[in-house]
Amino acid sequence: MSKDLPEKNGDEVASSPVKRQKVIHRSDPHRRPSPPKIFAPFRAIGLVSPTSVPFTSLSLGKTSFQITTSVGRCLHTYDLRKGLNLVFVSRPQTPAYITASVAWKDRVLAAWGGDGTHKNIGVWAFQRGNKVGELDVPVGLTEAIKELIVFGSWIVGRCSTRIEVWKSANYEHYTTITPNASQNSKTGSTLSGGICNMPTFLNKILVGKSDGSVDIWNVSTGKLVYTIFPPDLASGAITSLQPTPAISLVAVARTDRSITIQDIRTDTAVMKLNVRSTHSTKITSISFRTDGYGAGEDGQKAGIMVTAGTDDGDVTFWDLNNGGRVVGVLHSAHNPPSSVHNNISGGISKIEFLPGQDVMITSGMDNALKSWIFDANTLSAVPRILHHRSGHAAPITKLHFMPTNSEDSESTGKWILSAGRDQSLWGWSIRKDGQSSELSQGPVRKKAKKLGLLGKSLELDSSISLDELKAPEITCFACSLNRDGGMGAAPGAGGIWTNTTSKKGSTDTSDGGLTGWESIVTGHRGDKYARTWFWGRKRAGRWAFETADGAEVTAVAVTSCGTFALVASAGGIISMFNLQSGLQRQRFPAPLNPTQAKKLKLQATTEEASTNTPRFGPGEGKHKKAVTGLMVDPLNRTVISCGLDGKIKFWDFHTGRLKDEIDWSSTTAITAAQYYKSSDLVAFSCDDLSIRLIDIETKKLVRELWGCLGQISDFCFSNDGRWIIAASMDSVIRVWDLPTSHLINAFRVESPCTALTFSDTGEYLATAHADSVGISLWNNRTLFTHVPTRMIKDDEIIEAALPTTSGEGGQGLLSAAFEEDEEQIDDIETLQIEDSQATIDTISKGLLTLSLVPKARWQTLLHLQTIKARNKPTEPPKAPEKAPFFLPSLDNPDQPTLPSSTSDPNSSNGANNNQTFSLSRISRPSLFTTARSPFTTLLHAFASDSQQTQTPNNPEPLLTHLSTLAPSAADAEIRSLANLAEMTARG
Repeated sequence: MSKDLPEKNGDEVASSPVKRQKVIHRSDPHRRPSPPKIFAPFRAIGLVSPTSVPFTSLSLGKTSFQITTSVGRCLHTYDLRKGLNLVFVSRPQTPAYITASVAWKDRVLAAWGGDGTHKNIGVWAFQRGNKVGELDVPVGLTEAIKELIVFGSWIVGRCSTRIEVWKSANYEHYTTITPNASQNSKTGSTLSGGICNMPTFLNKILVGKSDGSVDIWNVSTGKLVYTIFPPDLASGAITSLQPTPAISLVAVARTDRSITIQDIRTDTAVMKLNVRSTHSTKITSISFRTDGYGAGEDGQKAGIMVTAGTDDGDVTFWDLNNGGRVVGVLHSAHNPPSSVHNNISGGISKIEFLPGQDVMITSGMDNALKSWIFDANTLSAVPRILHHRSGHAAPITKLHFMPTNSEDSESTGKWILSAGRDQSLWGWSIRKDGQSSELSQGPVRKKAKKLGLLGKSLELDSSISLDELKAPEITCFACSLNRDGGMGAAPGAGGIWTNTTSKKGSTDTSDGGLTGWESIVTGHRGDKYARTWFWGRKRAGRWAFETADGAEVTAVAVTSCGTFALVASAGGIISMFNLQSGLQRQRFPAPLNPTQAKKLKLQATTEEASTNTPRFGPGEGKHKKAVTGLMVDPLNRTVISCGLDGKIKFWDFHTGRLKDEIDWSSTTAITAAQYYKSSDLVAFSCDDLSIRLIDIETKKLVRELWGCLGQISDFCFSNDGRWIIAASMDSVIRVWDLPTSHLINAFRVESPCTALTFSDTGEYLATAHADSVGISLWNNRTLFTHVPTRMIKDDEIIEAALPTTSGEGGQGLLSAAFEEDEEQIDDIETLQIEDSQATIDTISKGLLTLSLVPKARWQTLLHLQTIKARNKPTEPPKAPEKAPFFLPSLDNPDQPTLPSSTSDPNSSNGANNNQTFSLSRISRPSLFTTARSPFTTLLHAFASDSQQTQTPNNPEPLLTHLSTLAPSAADAEIRSLANLAEMTARG
């Protein structure tokens, strides 16, 4: 605690030093969102073709093609020859969403902006994923460019009311063409859709208008050449224009679902096709087969045309010989838009035959790109699927990293399981996008017909989509790979999703017992069946587990051993099934037979006063409301459940009897639960916007985490159990540190996070968001750099940008590890002692103000006098003598002295000294030696005595000592002697 300081005048305030403070510019609209402190954006996966922008193709030879799709603000380029493998991702991102694209030579042009939220408009050129140029945009252009075409030396872009023309050589803007407004246009848009050029017409373009007419413009002169009027005023607006392989013929589609083959040289209709019987919606895409096959009775003639629309997923094939007729319909080539859920996209955005090939490419707004091929040895007019890349067609609702597989530890943390509102279950590979796939639900139409849900009259009805026959939307799932058989798992001879509860007789489980069995169990919205799945084979499993009370499945769990699956219902009953046999093994609470019921009633009457009676009897303890969380401990001893009734129950795994419970019904309802097995902690999200943790050993509450301002959509533990990461509907992702219960990180994203999961390796955090069909991956920065985890406040929540498919704006492992973290420096500086006037606002002069200084800093003030007395010096310090370290001591008279620097150079002594000290110190080691060895002492004494007495001295002591030395020691003594000249002079 620090007491308020007295007021200071202006001079005192100006002279007092103030520490540098971290300033957060929250009001700057152009400031780029900073990355979160703990999690750094990595990349996004699961995006293929989620927008309505049509794909564009580029020929790299006769058999090599590249297909480019738009995923928002990036372009994805796929190589058809490599099986639609992703080869390029455009960088940098466009400032706004891409509205049109076209491939030209070795480049791809992308138009962006003008969609209402971003008024700036531009056209960028990309080559092999890198930006190489930009088109000059005219001043005053505010309309989005909806179509782009390139022909000759011109680049043409179609807007709603104008046409922009550029030169392809230097990207300079050439002219703007403004067609006359349509008299019957109700939307204010003159150009309704469709722009093309005729191969044999120089500098000419055809533009479709909202009144049904087609204008022919010369882009070089900017003049209107001719106008083709509709046959009827009620024909509607132009929806598609496509040149035919025949010269001067063009196919024109209008909103009245009519297609006209028009000769633009004579302005006559060559052929009129009525597509009302095959298409219930307008035609938005037309293409012609150019390999010369497919038409006629034997399929050896040219003349195949294909049509598709954005309002359904069907593709219609036409034989234009002999007046034109429908030769085949490819039903549900792409998912149609859902009539129940508005957020499920569908329909075909574009269809195109590759030049000179029997291959057709389709892209849909269901986030799918597919290639189709016509078999030459069959007479079928409908192609088969060749390659496909796709993802979720609707936002993702559930995410989970696949658990550790005991047989393949390398895949740990590399696969993500996801479920979305499009009724699909996907497995995503983080290492290679091409390995990602949807888990098959089997032949849906055949299954429906076998169960009596689909008759022969409805089997070919295009009004019934495949999604309506799929399993309902997945609301919960659980998995364990310890018993998964991988790709070699035998699916069994029976069908998929067999209900073993109502089926009489034994089931065939011989194949599944030998190779493994299902590892995933899912619960579905409004359905009383929990379904099983094979993870290794990526397909539906054999069993459909029915709830005991026939209510909707609300929670599922799989034991760690992978043998048992637990299914909980909205009625509060929990059932346990064997995944190998599909049979029910236990219920929680266990049902009572008549004998047990009579015995229980008898005990209740005779043991009312007994204190040894168990707290919960057999058959008691059922949840009163829906079960929202279900877990099993690793040793299969205890089953933990929670529900909307606010109660947490602990069941005996083997007997099904309730052992204990925690009652929070008076304060809150529990909406979800997560179990961390290593520390036996269970976290519960409650409807009062809190997260509570209990220890299953002590059955006590250990932590309460507050701070969410919206409903908690999902939460999870970190891989080491130290953090809780939670997402709420206020678009904020929060991280709490469990040992301290502190909120250590929080960042706000663009849209609410609906699901999140943390990898077992601690590398990634995966999130799904409400307005996206992809998965966002975040790097855990604490693995490769120090991150301060101090407690933060609500006003320190930062804005964070979501990861992109190109990884732009994100951080990799190396870049994040070596970056200089300025925020970390600022966090350290804020912990230093700062001026109280600059850091703390004083409430009143008569009150004490709590200090922001750490406790270790101010706690020493209590013992300040003791510290001063202990540190008081006993005597003043003495200055050291200023003498060179190499000078010898003068106390030893035998020590040789250095020559004086003031000696006379003309004297003989000075000459001898100069001659002696001209040698290096290395060659005269004995001169500076302060201690002599016994050998050197004896030798020096022998030489001195001989010189003084002029008679030979007795060398016996010297030779005796030399004989006692080892050869190596004797050699070292001799080598360490002074030079020979000095010894000779002394001798």
